[in-house]
Amino acid sequence: MHRFVVALCVLMLAALPVRAELSSEAAARLLQQEQGGLRGVRAAHFNGLLVPVSARARTGKITFDQRWLAAQPAAKGGKEWQCLAEALYFEARGETVKGQFAVAEVIMNRVDSPRFPNSVCGVVHQGTGRRHACQFSYTCDGKPDVIAERDAFQRVGKVARAMLSGAPRELTDGATHYHTTAVRPKWSRVFAQTASIGVHRFYRQFTRVSSN
Repeated sequence: MHRFVVALCVLMLAALPVRAELSSEAAARLLQQEQGGLRGVRAAHFNGLLVPVSARARTGKITFDQRWLAAQPAAKGGKEWQCLAEALYFEARGETVKGQFAVAEVIMNRVDSPRFPNSVCGVVHQGTGRRHACQFSYTCDGKPDVIAERDAFQRVGKVARAMLSGAPRELTDGATHYHTTAVRPKWSRVFAQTASIGVHRFYRQFTRVSSN
């Protein structure tokens, strides 16, 4: 942050009209005054002046097909990317690209919801280790989480990277739950279904409105 302030001060001084009679002492005093003023500005304000590059700008328009996916560079990332990529591999690697993005939307929607943990890894592993409490079946089915299909993992890794980079969530209308067509959990009779993509059905949990 200090380097950013100094650099900004230098740029502001460079923008001033050049005056031959401006002494080095005067320039130093002016620099100190500018630094003092900028230190009083919250860092969040500076961050707000920076416009992030969106996932759409980096990857182009997402078309949810294999051609678009194949055109994306190989993906890698930190712990959050790893958790999301693994969840997509075990939960949706057999789905279409659109279906994989839809499952990823649910996970990201949960991260944003106060009802769930506020990180991807927290959402994916919520309840792991407690009988009938895990949110994603592969985390508590007793089977080792071995990634045997490397090509499939590379594909879902690209989906994970796009979602973590801010790809628009346009497929499930804010869904926070999903299930396959092979099962019908009790909550599916209560929550509002928002989409049906491939073998998955998507639902949004109702928001309770408190009454006074």
